[in-house]
Amino acid sequence: MNAPVKTDNAELIVPEGVYAETVLSVTHYTDRLFRFRMTRPAGFRFRSGEFAMIGLMVEGKPIYRAYSIASPSWDEELEFFSIKVPDGPLTQHLQRIQPGDKVLMRKKPTGTLVLDALTPGKRLYMFSTGTGIAPFASLIRDPETYEKFEEVILTHTCRDVAELKYGFDLVEEIKNHEFLAEVVGDKLKHYATVTREDFPFKGRITDLIENGKLFTDLGVPPLDPGIDRGMICGSTAMLKDTKELLEKAGLTEGANNKPAEFVIERAFVG
Repeated sequence: MNAPVKTDNAELIVPEGVYAETVLSVTHYTDRLFRFRMTRPAGFRFRSGEFAMIGLMVEGKPIYRAYSIASPSWDEELEFFSIKVPDGPLTQHLQRIQPGDKVLMRKKPTGTLVLDALTPGKRLYMFSTGTGIAPFASLIRDPETYEKFEEVILTHTCRDVAELKYGFDLVEEIKNHEFLAEVVGDKLKHYATVTREDFPFKGRITDLIENGKLFTDLGVPPLDPGIDRGMICGSTAMLKDTKELLEKAGLTEGANNKPAEFVIERAFVG
């Protein structure tokens, strides 16, 4: 049976096999980006880097979209980082949520941006644009990432400087965390670039890989399939171009059932 949940003095009919969780906090970064945290169901398990289908009841019908879980697997709450689309079927409503509101979530998480999909290596690159940083927000806060890799490089490219703030907040949070700070130490490098404003680091990540500036700026050698591993999450064009550059460097794409040197999340494209 569908279970009724009381919210705003009205009954929300929760579809079969779906959680209805309570929004705990909402942070608006720009007119295009926001983060929210909500309660985590007691029986909900996921691997850092996976995504879930989350949604709202709109005019009596549930509308879902795939969202990476931005919190790590050990967190007692669930965090999501979202774009605001004015006429988006879900985001036009989701961007208006307030603490106490209910968000629907299907019970089975999935995704390819998980550590198990990569073969062992020394250096892990996480290439992201826009809200594509979300799965990496989970992974950079997971101690297992630092057990498996000696160095973790998070790249985040946005149009404007203000859109980078979520990434900077994450790194600051790790530095000030009671146990993550010690686990992470100096293993995490955060490389943020913009494409439309003046900033110390500027340009598309694909251009910076291709011309070698990324590696010069970070003080690391070019991509090496023997030690380097990659994860990619972003726009359609960015996925395609970054994949080609990694393959040109000799890295092979992997999957959950066939681990290799890099993985791509395609669930959010199209």
